[in-house]
Amino acid sequence: MLDVRQLDRRHARRRCGVGARRQRPSTHEAGTRAPPPRTAATSGALMHVATRAHQSRSVPPRQREVDHGAWTAAAHLRGWLSTRHSLPIELALILGVYAVYEGTRGLVAGDQRVALHHAQDVISLERSLHLFVEGPVQHAALAIPGVIGTLDFAYLTLHLSVTGGLLLWLHRRRPTAYPFVRTTLLLASALAVVGYVVFPTAPPRLSDIGILDAVSGRHIDLNAGLVSSLYNPNAAVPSMHVGYALIVGASLARYTPHLITRLAGLAYPPVVLLVIVATGNHFFVDAAAGAAVAGVAFLAARLLVRPWPTPRPQQLPSTVWSATSTQNMTARAAAQRDA
Repeated sequence: MLDVRQLDRRHARRRCGVGARRQRPSTHEAGTRAPPPRTAATSGALMHVATRAHQSRSVPPRQREVDHGAWTAAAHLRGWLSTRHSLPIELALILGVYAVYEGTRGLVAGDQRVALHHAQDVISLERSLHLFVEGPVQHAALAIPGVIGTLDFAYLTLHLSVTGGLLLWLHRRRPTAYPFVRTTLLLASALAVVGYVVFPTAPPRLSDIGILDAVSGRHIDLNAGLVSSLYNPNAAVPSMHVGYALIVGASLARYTPHLITRLAGLAYPPVVLLVIVATGNHFFVDAAAGAAVAGVAFLAARLLVRPWPTPRPQQLPSTVWSATSTQNMTARAAAQRDA
């Protein structure tokens, strides 16, 4: 017979699981883990990969080479536009593009009757919007001695001198901002040429509405001589004096460090608007079209020019030197001590 103590020990072992048979692990526990269940996102990704692979096989090799070449050329163009090159290369680029721009303006002068008809359309639009005030603006400028002469000089000089000076300053002092501003100006010029071809428009001084040609005088005549051979009198829409002025003014307000130059950048577009209207070279609708061209060029430049990486601010060390002790202490400990 078994002793009572031995029976108690057996019962205790069974309760603790000692001596019990070990269960064999299941197939999932013994082998590799089961794959995770396929979700809708996983299925969609697999279908996308399969579709792209099928499309790549269905495209002829010649077409794939053409597509690859186009993407490579676009990448090189974007990289070139996003780089600030040396000053001689940039000068050659800008002067060459501007020469093509001015030459194209002179070659696409268009029919004078069509240009006058478009000018009448612009006048009708301004009258419907109660904006046809070019005549009173010029009369007010003529009534003040010396004002119209100053505006004439500004019309002939500010457009190129201020824009060129800004580009030169950005190239030397703001190299990260220069590619974006330069590309915006180039795109705006290209879009303006399209406007001159599609919608040739005579300026107010040639529209027979009682507005004088304030710029042409004894020394300069926009309608005769060498100037007229490269000057398109029917290139009123859009006004790139205003388009350039908006790009230049925004750049001055954004990148210059001094308050005076920033305020000058904000005031520059309204001054140019007064200049082009008082001298009889543009309507207010022309100025609005120039502003629209500048906006489109700005958006296109954001897509073409790669943004420069923003440097991370350096973190200050978490320790400060105690003036009354020869040991370093953390900033929290210093604050507790001062409190």
